[in-house]
Amino acid sequence: MSIYGAKPKFQALLRPLAARLAAWGVTANQVTLFAAVVSVAAGALVALNAAKPVYFLLIPLWLAVRMALNAIDGMLANAFGQKSKLGAYLNEIGDVVSDAALYLPFAFVPPFSPFWVGAVIVLSALSELAGVLGVTVGASRRYDGPAGKADRALLFGALGLAMGVLGSLPHWVSWTMPALAALLVLTVVTRVRRGLIEAKDI
Repeated sequence: MSIYGAKPKFQALLRPLAARLAAWGVTANQVTLFAAVVSVAAGALVALNAAKPVYFLLIPLWLAVRMALNAIDGMLANAFGQKSKLGAYLNEIGDVVSDAALYLPFAFVPPFSPFWVGAVIVLSALSELAGVLGVTVGASRRYDGPAGKADRALLFGALGLAMGVLGSLPHWVSWTMPALAALLVLTVVTRVRRGLIEAKDI
């Protein structure tokens, strides 16, 4: 179960904006690169100011904008004839880099363990790799599993909002990182399994 299923409705809301950007000559690759560069900059800014909780409000704000940009670059590519092989690379690599940058600041604040935040970053990248590899075995790009990009964005956005508003996080939220790591392992297994089923290998 994942909130990824809400993507079509989200895209429908953003379609007029995507059409306007296309008319202005904005390309899908430009949107993808912009989202990645700002994500890295935002993550670095928050990490460098981790002792100042108010900076964590940037996380949910930018994650919301980034989700919109991700939907827009997809629409520009698919609905406005801008699909390219370079864009496919930029989209996947940009997402992994952006996620890592935006998750990293949480390694510097209690009650989170740098080990578990690092594990979540690595497993998040692995889950996206498992999704992409579906194409190489004759299946589609897989988005299955309980810890997809949108689900992770919702969690980290909520944590960033709580940190920024409350100034600190209660000790009990430390379990969220091990739990997310477990869900990411399940996501990887699910994507591999369903990719193989779709490719009729199992």
